[in-house]
Amino acid sequence: MTVTIRDAMQDPALFGAQFGGESFTAWRALLCGFYGLRLEGKEHDAWRQITRRPPPVSAAEELWLVVGRRGGKSQAAALLAVFEACFRDYSDKLAPGERATVMVLAADRKQARSAFRYISGLIESNPMLAALVERQDSESIDLSNRCTIEVHTASFRAVRGYSTPLVIADEIAFWRAEDSANPDREIINAIRPAMATLGGRLVALSSPYARRGELYETHKRYFGKEGEILVAQAPSRTMNPTLPARLVARALERDEASAKAEYLAEFRKDVEAFITREVVESCTIPGRVELPPITGTHYHAFTDPAGGSGKDAWTLAIAHKDGESVVVDAMRARKPPFSPAGVVEEFAALLTSYGIREVTGDRYAGEFPRELFAKHGITYTTADRPRSDLYRDTLPLMNSGRVELPESADLMRQFTGLERRTSRAGKDTIDHGPGQHDDLANAVAGAIITAHGKTKAAGGILIPARYRRRFANA
Repeated sequence: MTVTIRDAMQDPALFGAQFGGESFTAWRALLCGFYGLRLEGKEHDAWRQITRRPPPVSAAEELWLVVGRRGGKSQAAALLAVFEACFRDYSDKLAPGERATVMVLAADRKQARSAFRYISGLIESNPMLAALVERQDSESIDLSNRCTIEVHTASFRAVRGYSTPLVIADEIAFWRAEDSANPDREIINAIRPAMATLGGRLVALSSPYARRGELYETHKRYFGKEGEILVAQAPSRTMNPTLPARLVARALERDEASAKAEYLAEFRKDVEAFITREVVESCTIPGRVELPPITGTHYHAFTDPAGGSGKDAWTLAIAHKDGESVVVDAMRARKPPFSPAGVVEEFAALLTSYGIREVTGDRYAGEFPRELFAKHGITYTTADRPRSDLYRDTLPLMNSGRVELPESADLMRQFTGLERRTSRAGKDTIDHGPGQHDDLANAVAGAIITAHGKTKAAGGILIPARYRRRFANA
């Protein structure tokens, strides 16, 4: 007897206790429609509401779901992973020794662990499925039917070399890879060949974010249109009616733009990419890592400090002006854990080698950086602008090709990850996106603007205001 996704969700012997209730009507409509099953009762209305399509007549190859937070995405992803791994037979398509791998890709390790807990919980809750487990560790489950369920952080390298009947791209709108400015596109392109042998399906589920990336582009192209790519969009309470309405209402009162994305599943109109990869590439000198100091050249430096025990690196950049252009000569990034005194000692030696004897820091940074730099004969003075303004003033210089950057994957990723946000008052701010960093980009932008002569400080190091509490209490 063939088990369908409806059976898995409603049969008391399977997962009927978790997914068979009235609150999962929308999810049953969506998943049954995805597999081309006939809809029942209220599922018709739910299907039309979240897909804007007529009732399904055949299965889809891809499901792209834009749904708000707390809408049940992780539970649905876990159910799909278990269903494809436990109730499908791929043995006739597998070579000797080959396994079918159901793959769940998450934005980061924390997200991956969360997804894996849902998956293992479903299997462990059912004695029949638990008996299929041959081996289990923190990231994978091997089943006796030659299927494996694995979770990975999003990486185009991680998906190569597999044969997979199902890939679940969890929270794809927030994927950030180490080697790419467009990680979601590259990962999806790498996934599709892995699915070809087993006729695999792709399921991408995420809360929406900015109007860019594969989730947004797929939604724009296919939402409400019939075909093999199914796109659905639903607020959190449509998919999970048990979510308290007052929670959503309070979130809308606090920050309407953010809450519309998080709970109403609307792409944010107030967040846009700040700088393109093409612009950064046009300013990058291939193969250049660092330029040595040249006698007679006036150099400037900028630093973005960190306390040594958090997630941020302490960074430094040195630059000089060459005609109307600015050349970034050197960069340093020291990731935690580290000793702040040791980093300052290293950076002070580098500054001295370039003839820099005065540094500039934020007026709220307290005496901590002043005292450390003073020990190495470098005077600490205050600067005059936040990092958002530095990014804003750097952009026209880069757009006009008046900046030379060293080749650096970290710098490329951080510059292209910057976002311009518009507040309700109409003010723009520029900052890194969720889950990203901008410490190296901040140092480089500061060095560029300082060298170009657009700050009150004649040269040296600027320490951003966001660290003032950390250093004020040091």
